[in-house]
Amino acid sequence: MSDYESENEEGQELDLSNSDVVTKYKTAAEITNNALATVIKAAKSGAKILDLCTKGDTHIEEAVSKVFKGKTIEKGVAFPTCVSVNSIVGHFSPLGEDTSELKDGDVVKIDLGSHIDGFVATAAHTLVVQTDEDAAVTGKAADVIAAANTALEAAIRLIRPGKKIADVSGPLQQIAEAYGTSLVEGVLSHQLKQFVIDGNKCVLNKPTPEHRAEDAEFEQNEVYGIDILMSTGEGKAKVLDEKETTVYKRALDQEYKLKLKASRQIFSEINKKYPTMPFTVRSLDSKQGRLGLVECLNHGLLHPYPVLHEKNGELVAQFKATVLLMANGSDRVTSAPLQKLETDKKVEDEEVKKLLASSIKSKKKNKPKKKRGAHAANGAEGDEVVKEKELEEAREGIRAL
Repeated sequence: MSDYESENEEGQELDLSNSDVVTKYKTAAEITNNALATVIKAAKSGAKILDLCTKGDTHIEEAVSKVFKGKTIEKGVAFPTCVSVNSIVGHFSPLGEDTSELKDGDVVKIDLGSHIDGFVATAAHTLVVQTDEDAAVTGKAADVIAAANTALEAAIRLIRPGKKIADVSGPLQQIAEAYGTSLVEGVLSHQLKQFVIDGNKCVLNKPTPEHRAEDAEFEQNEVYGIDILMSTGEGKAKVLDEKETTVYKRALDQEYKLKLKASRQIFSEINKKYPTMPFTVRSLDSKQGRLGLVECLNHGLLHPYPVLHEKNGELVAQFKATVLLMANGSDRVTSAPLQKLETDKKVEDEEVKKLLASSIKSKKKNKPKKKRGAHAANGAEGDEVVKEKELEEAREGIRAL
């Protein structure tokens, strides 16, 4: 966190107007995309869910170690790999004793993220396990996957400078209805900031009388983790067993003097290894993890990410993308290829169709350039060359994995 404070003291802008920040977001995004691709490739019938989660986290840790070498910045997993199957809505990242495996026909949601210097890139993708990888996904699995992916495309076009938070949920609801599906209640798309994965500025995909998000206008240079979850059921997610929860995040606004030695030991490890980002219990060294976590949770020191479930027999699909609101339009930096889908359902509303057909890039405007001296111009040009070189070096490190 010292780097964050020192940059503030120097008066640098820690948003997308700073080329260093853009480089770090895009480097994190490339690592996230490669980790996601690695887990997708391994998601075959018979694969252990535990092994898939470990594979995703290990890929991220190895990849970040190869970029920005020699710089004292924090980097690593921003959200631990979760693999949630069929009616499980999300946050399933099992411990070592879990033996559950994927099987043909499973609808699999993979959710993960990485960060460089606290600049986060998250992604989630849904696939169906099938022996013939070239075969099209059909039935209600195809419907719910198409609905979630289409809703994400709409959200990316709605979350852009000048538009309002309140305008996002309507089209998403129309898309859900067109595919005979439901948006999962309680799902938020958060603004991302340095060391903040769940900023206060957020979009509630499905507002209800009980839950609403504060309206605001999206602004240039903001970053969002746009998260869409769609269900073939009613979209009412529930916790069935609190013991399934393994993902937590430090609650920075809470303090308490822990009584138990095991609690102090594990809390010290959390503060050292994961002071701001979510983590899985599996990644902690403490052998008394569970015992120590109880007191931490009882006093609000940790924020849990519970494993949520839809009704048994229903299917849930998730797509998440990190989107940079740049001067020339939105830049989606995390994604994965979609399986071939066959569905007879489609969006009929003309306004939503027009939205989906629109570009996420803005039309370029010719702005008058400010006159600068030759030395100043050459200096700025040199800075851009350095930034591009730094990003390419980071890419080479990632490709070497």
